[in-house]
Amino acid sequence: MRSTSLGRAFVIGFFLTYMLVPLLATVAFSFAVRWDRTILPEGLTIEWWQAVTARRAFGETLVHTIIISLSTMAVCVLLVTPTAYWAHIRVPRAKPLIDLLTTLPFGIPGVVLALALLRTYARFGGAIVYSPGMLILACSVIGLPFMYRPVVNALNAVDIRTLTEAAQTLGAGWGTVLVRVIVPNITAGIVSGALLVFSLVFVEFTLANLLVGARYKTFPIYLVEFTRFDGRQASALAVISFIIAWLTSLALIRLTRRAGGVREEAIGAR
Repeated sequence: MRSTSLGRAFVIGFFLTYMLVPLLATVAFSFAVRWDRTILPEGLTIEWWQAVTARRAFGETLVHTIIISLSTMAVCVLLVTPTAYWAHIRVPRAKPLIDLLTTLPFGIPGVVLALALLRTYARFGGAIVYSPGMLILACSVIGLPFMYRPVVNALNAVDIRTLTEAAQTLGAGWGTVLVRVIVPNITAGIVSGALLVFSLVFVEFTLANLLVGARYKTFPIYLVEFTRFDGRQASALAVISFIIAWLTSLALIRLTRRAGGVREEAIGAR
């Protein structure tokens, strides 16, 4: 037992070290005056943070990215949740095919997807092809597997068929069953998938650069521009990106838990 505990502690410690050291090094580099002659940074400054946040493009690109990320997250939730539920209840034999289709985006590079969209929809004009809406749809494609798998796992963990039949016995329609019975029981899976999609889209560069570029500049594009001439400012932007994604994830989890608590209190009051 003791050797097992030590082995587990070693694996966890190695994993945390592997994940945290690059992040801490990026944070230190964003505050360093110089870090190219010694093993430790030479001096500390907030000049690089001030330089990147003082520009007007900082706020604009940040807002653009949050809009794209939240919109893509909403599209994936609204598309995947009812589809996965319907397949689970009505066409269980189609689940292997759906599983296969949802894995295809893993094998499609962003460049290939962007070029395919450009060639397919070029006939409709640049106003449609090179638009935030097209970027949201493209990001929804690559976010599909990250949304689908947590939702399916949550559905498999609950006796969905019994819940559905019980609700229908009481006179509930399909929409009511999904919104008021199924969703509250798979909230954890929906939130997990939504956070994965948000994190993925928030740092997506290839699709954003090819589909909208400077027309609707996003935060990853803004970050990459700084990597070309100053790594310290780029490091500051990378840390800001991580902090925003982390705070957004915490906010979504908090809102979900609060909504779940209010729902439980309402049920208890009844």
